[in-house]
Amino acid sequence: MNGQKLKMALTCGVAAGSVSCVNNPYAGKYLSDCKEVFPEEIRAPKDAPNVLWILLDDVGYGAASAFGGLIETPVMDSLARTGLCYTNFHTTALSAPSRAALLTGRNHHTVHMGNFAHRLRRAGFPGYDGIIPSSCGTIAEVLRDNGYNTFALGKYGLTPDNEASDAGPFDHWPQGKGFEHFYGFIASSTDNYNPQLVDELNYVRPDGRHIGELLTERAIQYIDRQKAAAPDKPFFMYMAPSVAHSPIQVGTKWMDLYRGKFDDGWDVYREKVFARQKQMGTIPANAVLPPRESHLPAWESLTPDQKRVCARFMEAYAGYLTYADYEIGRLIGHLREIGQLDNTIIVTMIGDNGAEKKGGLYGSLMKDPKTLGAMKFASPEESLQFTLEHFDLIGHPEATGCDVPVAWAQAMNTPYRLWKGFAESEGGTRNPLIINWGDRLNHGIREQFCHIVDILPTTLEMIGIDMPERIRNIEQTPVQGTSLVYSFDDPQAPERHTEQYFFIYSSRSLYQDGWKLSIQFPVNVFGDEKGLTDQDMEWHLYNLKEDPTEMVDLAARYPKRVKAMKKRLERLSVENNVYPYYRRTDISDKSREINRMTPEERAHYQRLFGGASVYDDVVPVYE
Repeated sequence: MNGQKLKMALTCGVAAGSVSCVNNPYAGKYLSDCKEVFPEEIRAPKDAPNVLWILLDDVGYGAASAFGGLIETPVMDSLARTGLCYTNFHTTALSAPSRAALLTGRNHHTVHMGNFAHRLRRAGFPGYDGIIPSSCGTIAEVLRDNGYNTFALGKYGLTPDNEASDAGPFDHWPQGKGFEHFYGFIASSTDNYNPQLVDELNYVRPDGRHIGELLTERAIQYIDRQKAAAPDKPFFMYMAPSVAHSPIQVGTKWMDLYRGKFDDGWDVYREKVFARQKQMGTIPANAVLPPRESHLPAWESLTPDQKRVCARFMEAYAGYLTYADYEIGRLIGHLREIGQLDNTIIVTMIGDNGAEKKGGLYGSLMKDPKTLGAMKFASPEESLQFTLEHFDLIGHPEATGCDVPVAWAQAMNTPYRLWKGFAESEGGTRNPLIINWGDRLNHGIREQFCHIVDILPTTLEMIGIDMPERIRNIEQTPVQGTSLVYSFDDPQAPERHTEQYFFIYSSRSLYQDGWKLSIQFPVNVFGDEKGLTDQDMEWHLYNLKEDPTEMVDLAARYPKRVKAMKKRLERLSVENNVYPYYRRTDISDKSREINRMTPEERAHYQRLFGGASVYDDVVPVYE
């Protein structure tokens, strides 16, 4: 009998001749002859704080004004002024891998999320099957078992498609991973005004309002109900709005805040942001602004129509992000109103990767789902013509697909190169991080290298909870992140997270004590590999302490370091389930499988594996 069961046993009275109920809990004939002993109630540590994690989507390093961007984010600005700003924080370069790493504190391949959980993005290998194992417990499971209520809202994106229906199974839904309540969407993206909305374990019909408004209202409701029932019980809330992921949809009033403000174009934007970042200290003083990517056009080379379209896409994106900031403000304002703000740890991650590049040269617009295929593969000129014909739909609720031009993506990653999906570049992997905890943390800039796997151990140490060796009797694999608490009071503290691999598709890199080794692919606008193998690739070496924007390749100067780091990256790839390499070309080959199906086979496939994209057709939606 284990300790907990022993506590549950009844202890009999001490009358002469009585038999101990510890040895035989049914020996007492009457309740009055026994002493009742109940299991101890699980309670959080004394004075444990609430925890709020905020994770934005597809927001680059140089977008939000909180870190020097030209998009106004007054709420995040306020958080940055009062909290700790980490300027060397990294993600995995892709959404689902970053989220899996965040929630578990382990590398994305270790938790089987090297890509997405979607059927055509998964692969039948440990690093890519999209099924987070129970041996890699989440922050929600840990805190739930330590006396917290746990809430998840917004984008989840970690449930395999074939499990994402009303029939489940629900082991890999948020509720199966420690969240007691969930409100949002299971898929990787959704329409903002007509989302595939899930309320707890049920698909429900949205009411036409922006999902950002719905998420805030439900978050406040969760908090108020919990505090009314148990005022002293802390909560953990994971707030993951879909902003600024495609489709970019927001009210006209938000877009019009930026009318004409981006008419100077992406080249001027980059220069202005770079100067602001230097002034604010959110980039190193020795940073150099890289040139615009060679395959992207100069703003001044565009025609008036091209400029008009490209500027409006950026106005929509900016309004979208400012609106998200507003909704964050509503939630934080409510915490202040009920007296819980100072007692809440707030971790704000401005992006799960760099800005998205899939808008092509002149942006991408779709007015209904049927145009998806046509517009996705249209030439830049065809896409531009379609947008000109439907100009007023940019950012509009009816625009079911809306993405900014790729040059704006680079601009919003200022000062770093490239964008989302490119694990070899700082532009793909570096995002702003802000940590607040009332007056317990002073404002300051922290430049230590850190990674999204560090957020879980940081949070647990701030609360005073150890990562358990077992969760619900399942032995746990070690957490791979490093707590950042060591840096809170010492901006000069030597960094403790000194090594980190990155791998998305075929792009890869290794960070090691300020050095970075990366393999870089010759790419087109969309980042296609064009069938290239490792033998066709070039390895690059950068000293990020001296060259944070990766301008000076030192590979030829330090061949021994390149060799040693390549060997180490190989070892880490083995240890973390990175092999076999799962490339963009492999994903393309999988995607073509559906094109070879008969209409009947395709319909069956969609019903079985289609996930949220086909729920309106195959799953009842409840009012």
